[in-house]
Amino acid sequence: MSPCVSAPDTRVVVFLHSGEYDRVHQGLSIAAAAVASGRRAEVYLFWWALERFLLDRLDEPDFTGRDDVSDRFESRRMPTLRALLEHIRETGLCTVAGCTGSLGALGGEPKAGDSGIDVWLGWSAILQRTAGVTDRFYL
Repeated sequence: MSPCVSAPDTRVVVFLHSGEYDRVHQGLSIAAAAVASGRRAEVYLFWWALERFLLDRLDEPDFTGRDDVSDRFESRRMPTLRALLEHIRETGLCTVAGCTGSLGALGGEPKAGDSGIDVWLGWSAILQRTAGVTDRFYL
């Protein structure tokens, strides 16, 4: 590689806005797949996804109106959000970030310290940190 060409950014970035269990599960699954292949992953939490973390609603799958999916999810022993989160954290390759604007809008400041979120950032910092990343997922 010539000295003027920088290495491609291989990070995977997941932006989670929706707090629906399936979407958060999908986002954490993407991060888990990335770290399993040795890539760094960053998960950014906004609005309802952030609220799910602040309220510590990571254990029980809640597929509203879809008991068939909930039953199948449990019978197949699919990992909960908490299990996925623990896995990606154990690798040391994933950072979970919370949006300070969403935190304020939700009135979640009192719960921020106990949320397990690694870093709190506003959009300016998020844009700087994710500049040049091509593998981005929005859920």
